[in-house]
Amino acid sequence: MIDYLIGVDGGGTGTRVRIARAGGGEIAQAQGGPSGLAHGIDKAWKAIGDAVAAAFASAGIAHPPLSAMAIGLGLAGVHNKEWAAQFVAANPGYSALRLETDGFTTLIGAHQGKPGAIVAIGTGSVGQVLLPNGEQREVGGWGFPAGDEASGGWMGLRAINHIEQVLDGRKPHSAFAQHVIDACGGNRDAIQVWLGKASQTAFASLAPIVVANAGDPAARQILADAGAEVAAIARALDPSAELPLALCGGLGQVLRAWLPEELLARTVTAHGDAASGALRMIEQHSEKGVQ
Repeated sequence: MIDYLIGVDGGGTGTRVRIARAGGGEIAQAQGGPSGLAHGIDKAWKAIGDAVAAAFASAGIAHPPLSAMAIGLGLAGVHNKEWAAQFVAANPGYSALRLETDGFTTLIGAHQGKPGAIVAIGTGSVGQVLLPNGEQREVGGWGFPAGDEASGGWMGLRAINHIEQVLDGRKPHSAFAQHVIDACGGNRDAIQVWLGKASQTAFASLAPIVVANAGDPAARQILADAGAEVAAIARALDPSAELPLALCGGLGQVLRAWLPEELLARTVTAHGDAASGALRMIEQHSEKGVQ
């Protein structure tokens, strides 16, 4: 018997969970470490388990057996079908499980399952649309470093490329460049070591420096290019520009200032986040009796 429903939003930077009683309302939520599949299957399940445990603890509820729970997950990295299959096979004991991309659960949460489009910009980026005829389409979401335009990882990669050219004398030095240099070790040798270990999450950690230095010409160009990439994703999702568009993720609101006016005019506030979308998804999945 399923007593609890779990909705999970897992990315390269963190994990967010929402818990509801089966047939009832939401009772708890919590956050944890990254659970994007690129970090490894075992690490993803560990981060999810820790966040679920924290949510139950925050509600003052003893952690129930996993067999009493159904879990819906929207995770970064699900596009890699091998990773996705390995993740599902490693299910630690949840009674029912549905796994989708984090873009899909963001879409469901943002528009409460109704037609609309989203561009989610966080550590990574992706665009998703649900058309009135029920068709779903995705734009972007190719992953870092080949894709994920406008994302934190993409911004960080651009910032690193800039300081490489600054240190070489190909670009002028600036306070912005120094902030990035300091964040990566302070000198050429340290930056080489940083690069040898850097994950998408590490690159994304430089995005706040770009945002904080928007007055610098190099940082401003990165942000302007990010805004143009978001606009291109939005146009590809809905060429008719008729559907509501929600900008989601940690950088969604930040990049509003860098979007064309005509795109801003049709943006709406997301009704819910990706974890709430995952919760809605597993609720519908469980109502159908699908295991």
